[in-house]
Amino acid sequence: MGSSRTLPHTLPAHEIIALNTPKADLHTRRTYAYRDWTFELPPGVFMPGETSRMIHERLLDGTIPVSGRSYAAMGVGLGVEAVVAGLRGASEIHAMDIDPESVQAMREAYERIVGDRPGTLFHPWVSDLFESVPGGAQFDVITFNPPAVRETVSEDPAVVRNVCVGIGIVQQFFDQIAQRDLLAGDGEIYFIVSNTSELRNIIAYAIESGFLPEVIHHQTWETDDVQTYLFKLRRIAAV
Repeated sequence: MGSSRTLPHTLPAHEIIALNTPKADLHTRRTYAYRDWTFELPPGVFMPGETSRMIHERLLDGTIPVSGRSYAAMGVGLGVEAVVAGLRGASEIHAMDIDPESVQAMREAYERIVGDRPGTLFHPWVSDLFESVPGGAQFDVITFNPPAVRETVSEDPAVVRNVCVGIGIVQQFFDQIAQRDLLAGDGEIYFIVSNTSELRNIIAYAIESGFLPEVIHHQTWETDDVQTYLFKLRRIAAV
């Protein structure tokens, strides 16, 4: 796919708000079970949803290949991506989230489930996008399920941070990758976005930033009109 024009338009505001009402237990301690693993969620840390599991499953089955590769997990939250990448034998994992509680929960889960694995370097960062990543770093694989919902669905800062920052965070994400040359020449970005965000504008911005998108999964739901896409993006080859 080299154009954003074939993608669906953004849903109406009232539908977006209704679909993204936060759960009442967000500020309590909870547990999350995934495969044979259990994760502890501190108050304010989001439970992974169906869209996050699109990435988790594809890391597990090798559709998103990280074995022997340098991997950046952006907005990692609870840390499932980091755990899977460690078990899949990534050579280096940079796992980032702006929320210190999320990063601590991720660190504890990684140390408990993966531990010190020969051949894998693990770097958990409290970071606003790539700001904490050392200069000169470059990644073979980057994943991101951004909080790009267009409408403000809550005044709770934890909800805003995890759900509805909007298109700006995505633009900064692509800007930083391009400006800092963070993606290896043959590297891939795996990126989730739906029509609860400015889907067409986001993909158009990615193309303008020098990345060619390919849809590798398109998910629809029986209960609503949300359409969710998992894109693989590569650098557009210089002519």
